[in-house]
Amino acid sequence: MIILAIIIGCIIGVIIGVNAPAISYIYSDYLAISIIAALDSVFGGITATLKEKFDFKVFVSGFFGNAILSMLLIFLGKKLNVDIYLAAIVVFVGRMFNNLTIIRRFYIEKWDKLKKQIKKDKTQENK
Repeated sequence: MIILAIIIGCIIGVIIGVNAPAISYIYSDYLAISIIAALDSVFGGITATLKEKFDFKVFVSGFFGNAILSMLLIFLGKKLNVDIYLAAIVVFVGRMFNNLTIIRRFYIEKWDKLKKQIKKDKTQENK
């Protein structure tokens, strides 16, 4: 189900991306940090799902909270003429890598268990 939603979202994103006008340089920082914040929330949601601790309210509030806070950091940074948003990028990307590590380890452990089970089944068949 989740895979289907991801595939549909990717297809819609490609269709919109091909047909949408180019984003102005003025807003490119906002778009970039919004995408990173959204990806951080998605990876966090996948990690929570794998740990069986997913809560939709937490996911949605984190999704919009991260996006709004990061955009406010960009706005404040532009007013102060300081690239404050780089701190948000570092934090979000660091969290994305941590979540990706958890996801990767989950599937590696699942794969190893499956291989051991197959090996165990083959040895029992040979007896």
